[in-house]
Amino acid sequence: MSDYQAIVIGAGPGGYPCAIRLGQLGVKTLVIEKEHWGGVCLNVGCIPSKALISASHKYQQVLHAADYGISTGGDATIDMGTLQAWKQGVVDKLTGGVRTLLKANKVTMKMGTATLVAPGTVEVQTEDGTERITADHIVLATGSSPIQIPGFSFSDGPVLDSTKALALPEVPARLVVIGGGYIGLEMGGVYSRLGTQVTVVEMMDQILPGFDPDVVKVLARRMKKDGITTLLKTKALGWEKAKKGIVVKIEGPDGKPKNLPCDHVLVTVGRRPNTANIGLETLGVTMDGPFVRVDKQLRTNVAGLYAIGDLVGNPMLAHKATHEGEVVAEVIAGKNVANDAKTIPAVVFTEPEIATAGLTEPEAKAKGLSYKVGKVPFAAIGKAIANNATDGFVKVLIDSDTKLVLGITIIGHHASDIISEAALAIEMAAEALDVGLTIHPHPTLGESIMEATKAALGEAIHVVNR
Repeated sequence: MSDYQAIVIGAGPGGYPCAIRLGQLGVKTLVIEKEHWGGVCLNVGCIPSKALISASHKYQQVLHAADYGISTGGDATIDMGTLQAWKQGVVDKLTGGVRTLLKANKVTMKMGTATLVAPGTVEVQTEDGTERITADHIVLATGSSPIQIPGFSFSDGPVLDSTKALALPEVPARLVVIGGGYIGLEMGGVYSRLGTQVTVVEMMDQILPGFDPDVVKVLARRMKKDGITTLLKTKALGWEKAKKGIVVKIEGPDGKPKNLPCDHVLVTVGRRPNTANIGLETLGVTMDGPFVRVDKQLRTNVAGLYAIGDLVGNPMLAHKATHEGEVVAEVIAGKNVANDAKTIPAVVFTEPEIATAGLTEPEAKAKGLSYKVGKVPFAAIGKAIANNATDGFVKVLIDSDTKLVLGITIIGHHASDIISEAALAIEMAAEALDVGLTIHPHPTLGESIMEATKAALGEAIHVVNR
């Protein structure tokens, strides 16, 4: 007999929900984690970054309190020691909760590094030595790591990955961000709001490559207003120490090398799945490029072996991993389920925030679909005006014939909090009128989705219909 019915390798946002669900379903489960309970997301990713984002917004609110007739009685200052301690407190609460929930659901926890050595068998290296453990089912949930580029080693002090950027002991005067994707823009925005002079270096011809150009235009305008410099079609070549700080060497579209003086350089050019040294080759696991190939039930080609989260492909998002973890737990428990989500919403926590569910307009065009667009600016929404946050819009795409909601894109204040309605509409195959005729409370930002859906039908009240 096997030692366990299931082993989950990795306790991140995919692994720990998988283990909890297995426990709920009565499956004898072991979860193995080599570093952080809660994984990258809870410890050095999603949660601490949002804590810093929140703090940076509060700092800006204090600086601009006079706009609302509020006197703060002096200049606001940042105590990074206190801020970092508060951020860590947020992390500790959540990671402690993960351990409590695993224990409450009778999941065995083990700290160590696990490697596949044979079908149904893992070898675990712990502080006490090495042991072999067997299970009927093994779930790989090992996540991903930041990509390192030539000339910028994360082992060098001034070169930051996202983890190091979250733990700076002081606010840098100057920061160069290599990579204009969501991680770079989120962290660049944090330090810009805290007073850092930020320069973003992006190889492509727009920040957030692949996003709707209408969205990028709004964000780029706001970044410029906030004092962030953006260099497009520009390569980062390397860095060297200077008399004060460092110099990042770049090459612009004109082909001429230039120097960017700064104190730190943050490299955020993407992430790669953690597939090395976990025994995939030993078991002959089939790959899809850098990712593990799985079917709709998250099964690999090896019997009893499953993979979820960043290991199995884009988008590399925590909530995707969580959903897949719960699906695979039910598969292991013998339930007839599969991963058939119609949409995976995505959020970028810039200022203003960006959120999408379903198809974007460029994607709909690329598919050759016949669609109608409803677009409502937040400047037409009362709550946005009251919040003094009118940048951005809601764009709704509906099928020209069936009137089904195809996709919703939002850029604006609290976009992350209102995108879930869009995801639900797509998941339930809602027609435009299902959303448009749903009475939304006033005044709220959520009204923007109702209004944009009506606009796609030519029935909007608060904007001129096209």
